Amino acid sequence: MQLPGVIRAGGASIPAGASDIHYFTRNGSAEVTFMSGQIPDYLHRAGILPDGEPLFDEKYGTKAVADDEIDLPDGLCGSPLRGPVWIYHSTRATGSSVNVTVERSPTLDDYFRFPARAVVTYNFP
Repeated sequence: MQLPGVIRAGGASIPAGASDIHYFTRNGSAEVTFMSGQIPDYLHRAGILPDGEPLFDEKYGTKAVADDEIDLPDGLCGSPLRGPVWIYHSTRATGSSVNVTVERSPTLDDYFRFPARAVVTYNFP
């Protein structure tokens, strides 16, 4: 399957100016990875993180493995994630789920790397 000109991942278009974009589809699901300095905006537009909520609120996500490098999911090419990472999980009204894994700053707890790599995993109709 080919993605459209405006790549939507998990309910929102990926940020303008995103780079190092790769995707993989299989059995009704997709994984998209990209680098961007606009991850907070993407999370809000995708409805994964409500407006006004802190980026690292444990109601919406959790801190994950802090390895220096984390391999991308099987089948997805691109540079590995650099730890630590934060994983957001969102369930749509339709019952489909969206997971977004984002690189956190290794030195500042309340920030992402700049730019940060994100991996978005979701189901599509």
